[in-house]
Amino acid sequence: MKTFLDHVSRILNIVSTVALWVAGFGLVMMTIVVAYQVFGRYVLNKSPSWSEATAVMLMGWFIFLGSAVGVRERVHLGFDVLLYVVPPSGKIILRMISDLVAFGFGLGMVIYGSQLMIGTWAATLPTIGLPGGFSFMPLIASGILIALFTAERIARRLAGLRPDDEEPQEA
Repeated sequence: MKTFLDHVSRILNIVSTVALWVAGFGLVMMTIVVAYQVFGRYVLNKSPSWSEATAVMLMGWFIFLGSAVGVRERVHLGFDVLLYVVPPSGKIILRMISDLVAFGFGLGMVIYGSQLMIGTWAATLPTIGLPGGFSFMPLIASGILIALFTAERIARRLAGLRPDDEEPQEA
């Protein structure tokens, strides 16, 4: 089981790194699009109609992918005061609860994001010509990643292995 979970961890590390690079690329592209929009508006006196919708779409992708990576790396804000005062076995329970909640949240993002995507797919975003449901794809992708990342931590914990973010148990 340890070998399988270690293999899964390596794959999810690669997925997380790719998601982070895609998010970074999206941020750079959004910056370029907004800079072009400002240039068009104030220098050319003709703002491109597609730039705002494109920038918002790119922003959705890099925010949601970045948040999934944040879940993987455990860099999101948290209320961890209890972790300092409970014994090691209590820390495991609290972290398991946290991961179960994050897993459920990721599944909710996938389920409800899919419903939103399906419900708006027939509409077209007028300035960029994409289906309306495309706006909800980052929500779904992020939900899948959050569910995968937390499921891995839960599986490692249940298998008696220490997730990378936890300190060794005291004897």
